[in-house]
Amino acid sequence: MDIKKGQIVISKAGHDDGQPFVVVEVKDNYVYLADGKERKLNALKKKNIKHIAVTNSVVNLPDTDKSLRKLLNSFSRVNQED
Repeated sequence: MDIKKGQIVISKAGHDDGQPFVVVEVKDNYVYLADGKERKLNALKKKNIKHIAVTNSVVNLPDTDKSLRKLLNSFSRVNQED
């Protein structure tokens, strides 16, 4: 599985199951994720690669939590329409 920085992923396990995140960093079998709300860019969520579903969407990593929330909000709305 090839996961890139800036890729949008969906959590498959835990209390955040079904939530979209953006990959900020990849190390070994873990990814460090942010959503701009519960997990901000300065307090990343460490998650095992086995517990995420990778999407084909890759974005430029936003500078602020607010722009990250907007980005993931629009991603969620687009995917709910499908």
